[in-house]
Amino acid sequence: MNLGLGVPAIVPLYLAWWLLTEYMPMDCKSTEDLAKPDLTNCNYTTLDHASIVMLLLAATGVLMLALLVVIDVVFPLETGRRLAAWAGAAVLIPVPFALCLALA
Repeated sequence: MNLGLGVPAIVPLYLAWWLLTEYMPMDCKSTEDLAKPDLTNCNYTTLDHASIVMLLLAATGVLMLALLVVIDVVFPLETGRRLAAWAGAAVLIPVPFALCLALA
């Protein structure tokens, strides 16, 4: 079940990956910084998309956390299954993203 939850989790994981690999390494954090001559690692397109990516990351991240709580906490408690086994299987969630990243 957690491995299947990893497929929609690709979206927030990719957005977080984009922020860490594209936005965070940049020297500038606003469009006003683009005019500074000493900054070399500035990209207007990345700056333009950063706010949208952050908003989407927040929205999809909250959705995935809600799904995680329902699947790994509420469902096992209602069916009388061991909570530790379900929560331990949560490490499988990033596996589909890792496979996509490795294949790309």
